Amino acid sequence: MSKIKLSKEFILNTVRLALNEDLYPSGDITSNLIKNNKIVTFKLLSNENAVIGGLLFAKQAFELIDSKIKFISKKKDGSQVKKGSLIAIIKGKVKNILIAERVALNFLSHISGIATSTNKFVKLAGKKTKICCTRKTIPNLRVIQKYAVKLGGGTNHRFNLSDEYLIKDNHIAGSNLKSLVLKAIKNKKGRKITVEVDNLNQLRSIIGLKFNTVLLDNMNIKTLRKSVKIAKKQYQTEASGNINLRSVKSVAATGVDRISVGSITHSATAIDLKLEI
Repeated sequence: MSKIKLSKEFILNTVRLALNEDLYPSGDITSNLIKNNKIVTFKLLSNENAVIGGLLFAKQAFELIDSKIKFISKKKDGSQVKKGSLIAIIKGKVKNILIAERVALNFLSHISGIATSTNKFVKLAGKKTKICCTRKTIPNLRVIQKYAVKLGGGTNHRFNLSDEYLIKDNHIAGSNLKSLVLKAIKNKKGRKITVEVDNLNQLRSIIGLKFNTVLLDNMNIKTLRKSVKIAKKQYQTEASGNINLRSVKSVAATGVDRISVGSITHSATAIDLKLEI
């Protein structure tokens, strides 16, 4: 899988685009009403229990508006915090802090939301089963969202369509499952191969072929347990299909190696954070 890299340049460019979206074409016309240069100190607080992420994005937002603003982190990305926890102190001209405030909080709230959601699944799944994300991400935010999953203790699935073969039901709709797997094996060139099945007959038809992971999709617990027993000696096993916080524990108990959950990226609730003087 492609490595998730949050370089300084990536963070800078990402935050610059976000600020441009918020300030084009006339800047912050409301904050421009403030004419004094008073230096103030804001506290960044969490209004709920969370796993915090995105501090470098927030810091960059303030620095791009005013390089003299001091952003002093009191927590690190990946820290678990309680409601009311102090996350950071921001000190500088009130006008400039207010200009960057929403962009900074948007990054923090979204990244922390994904990290927090992922961590809930990780805790319920236990130590033997990994929670991984999918490609169900917001366009152009995949790097950030997959970074957030890692903060929450999850594992990244393939980053894009070039990373590995993933043969799914729609691929085999007009073809033959076994023949597609054999073609992937022939052309893999070092890439991993994952094959999706949704019943025991499909699974038995490909047992013995040399691929990496079998994706057990939308199976009930009884069938999933049987499938894991059949496949586990030869392949890594993965479960998927509308798995939520109520069901993840029972899915993990089948012995599956990992569980993919689309909701941790496409439906994670933003964490409630605030700036307070």
